[in-house]
Amino acid sequence: MSEVTSDGEEWKGRYSPDLAAIESIAMEAYAALPETFRALAGDIRFHVADFPEDDVIAEMELESAFDILGLFEGRPVAAMATPVTGEFPNRILLYRRPILDYWAENEETLDDLVTHVLVHEIGHHFGLSDEDMEELEAQVRD
Repeated sequence: MSEVTSDGEEWKGRYSPDLAAIESIAMEAYAALPETFRALAGDIRFHVADFPEDDVIAEMELESAFDILGLFEGRPVAAMATPVTGEFPNRILLYRRPILDYWAENEETLDDLVTHVLVHEIGHHFGLSDEDMEELEAQVRD
């Protein structure tokens, strides 16, 4: 039998983070963003679910519910100059189970991962494409 390490003791008896824990991490990440950035984001709602809805999986032609970590729903900020009657506020969804699956398979802390997904989806809120954000991230890394 192998010896128990302090790392094993740290995790012993713990459960995976629930929806509320992921939401808390996301809200802390959002609060840590610069105030001017948050002001520009305007009215945006956050929601954490275990998985995307079946219609999202079908519409995005995903092979699996694990193929998406987050989703922006609504109209980008630039398109909001013309109000639409009956429109709901923009919303960012974070998907707990795909996030936890990705976290388990990669060398990244959970809070860094949740923050990355949240900021990525806020990028869509500002009208940035995935390619735009990848280019920005590459510039930051260089």
